[in-house]
Amino acid sequence: MTSKRVRSLPAMLLAVSMILIPALLSAQEQATVPQQFVYVLRLAPHYHVESAWTDAANAAVTSHFQRLSRDAAAGQVILSGRTSEPLDQTFGLVVFEAEDEAAARRYMESDPAVVAGVMTATLHPYSVALLRK
Repeated sequence: MTSKRVRSLPAMLLAVSMILIPALLSAQEQATVPQQFVYVLRLAPHYHVESAWTDAANAAVTSHFQRLSRDAAAGQVILSGRTSEPLDQTFGLVVFEAEDEAAARRYMESDPAVVAGVMTATLHPYSVALLRK
């Protein structure tokens, strides 16, 4: 009987640690684990025609790109890009991490292209499953 207890001890320790370790983490530590989100960007209908683009709209898109570049370098943005389709069909994606959905929504809504009304955006919870090496 003693040998059965010895063999099951590692399994018992593993089970106990799986229960106790998460319980020991403070709420703050648990909250700091970033979640992944994606926002989908579409051009506002007004900008489906190239002649509608103004210097202000182009500046907003430049600021949008600079922000995403900075946040990718900092590790918050996982990837971003857009399709290579005509203006009325194209869309962009920004896959990023945030503390929670409220923080993710604030991040999306503060995108310079969204603030300027050049693009609209929708937020979705997301989980990156595979990344190319």
